[in-house]
Amino acid sequence: MRLVLVQPQLQHVSGAANLDAIRRLAESLNPALARDDVLLLPERFYVDESHDTYVAAIGALARGFGCHVVGGSHHEPKAGELVNAGIVCGPDGSVLGRYEKLRPYASERGWVKPGGALGEVAIANRKVLVLICADFWFADVFLRAAALPDLVLVPALSVTRKPTPDYSRTLWRHLAVARAYEFGCYVGISDWAHPSELPLLFASGVAGFADPTLVEPERLFQPIGDAGIRAFPVDFGALDAFRQDREARGFFWKPVAR
Repeated sequence: MRLVLVQPQLQHVSGAANLDAIRRLAESLNPALARDDVLLLPERFYVDESHDTYVAAIGALARGFGCHVVGGSHHEPKAGELVNAGIVCGPDGSVLGRYEKLRPYASERGWVKPGGALGEVAIANRKVLVLICADFWFADVFLRAAALPDLVLVPALSVTRKPTPDYSRTLWRHLAVARAYEFGCYVGISDWAHPSELPLLFASGVAGFADPTLVEPERLFQPIGDAGIRAFPVDFGALDAFRQDREARGFFWKPVAR
């Protein structure tokens, strides 16, 4: 498996244009996307479109590239209100899972209600947990999972109130490494590139991959880089060995069976 993370320059009012920008990045990947790969999209990239259109677009993207797609998020009508939610599609375009944002952030709380569906899904017989942006910052959300995730995927729409994105990027990178070590999992984040402009703030561009199995400090978190897309090999054998070593030393948390 490869985890393919993206960080495109996006617009706040053009779902179709944003999807085209992501598609162009994915088409540039070499080697091309394959069946076992997972493409992670950013939060709320698909705006000003109906939810049915969003679902159809994610399924078509997965079929077109023949890979798994974790479809960022979209405002979905639910019981007369909106939730920030997304879907996971398999290589044939079928929906494998769904997830909702449990903790809307700042002014977002005026638009959507807190969701209730935790994003647990199986891909390639491995446990994947999808947490939309701010949910990644709450450790108790991890504790709600039915099983320890092998891979945590974060569709993000980061924002910053600072004059540069450096502060936000540093916080996100430290958190990703900490989560990867505490829970013994890989962490992948896709985001809007800086300086994608939002109504009030700018995106920070915090995308990257946290790998707890490595020992080189500079590689514990690997950002996307200027290309806007990057594929990371995911070695679950190395992750299993990492967990076994940590458990042997009494330094690895595992959830209590329910």
